[in-house]
Amino acid sequence: MRCEVCGRKIHGDPIRANIEGAKLTVCAECAKHGKIIYPDEEKQAPKSPFLIITPGSGSTSTAIKTGGAVKPRRPTQKAAPKKLNLTVKVEITQELIADYAALIRVAREKMGFSHEDLGLKINERASVLRHIELGKMEPNNLLANKLERLLKIKLLVPIEEEEKPTSTAASGKNQEITLGDIVEIDSKNSEEPKGRKLS
Repeated sequence: MRCEVCGRKIHGDPIRANIEGAKLTVCAECAKHGKIIYPDEEKQAPKSPFLIITPGSGSTSTAIKTGGAVKPRRPTQKAAPKKLNLTVKVEITQELIADYAALIRVAREKMGFSHEDLGLKINERASVLRHIELGKMEPNNLLANKLERLLKIKLLVPIEEEEKPTSTAASGKNQEITLGDIVEIDSKNSEEPKGRKLS
């Protein structure tokens, strides 16, 4: 017979042990890792802390037997987790101005900060600030807000809604432009061109 933990051949009597909740047949060395189960303990059933569920009289109810008294118990139903329909609408209300790079550079130089000094004050790397000033990178809203507060400049402005141009037809109704409105069909040129021979 072999040990169920280490796999070595068991010399002598095998030992039953409870190792991490599993009852295993092990050698003497591996029995040290758990609690040894003696033959008289293994035959006795555990008492009271476990629930013994018995069917009720014709209904779906169950009974709990603990130490001798039987109490009727209603079956528990697990409610299925509700699926939440979360939709997030993000409305962008501010945009970065067009000449942000030059404005940041001028304000930084006016206040006498180097890239490193400005980076330390707003907790940002100097290389990121250099990239922003060169126009290679746009600052996100959080960084733009930090720069606005420290340099006392305005980088984010409200978005202006553009009006949608609509053309009005001869009837006076608001309609969208169609392909037929753009292309003029010339029925005179629809005839076959002269000079070609028909085959």
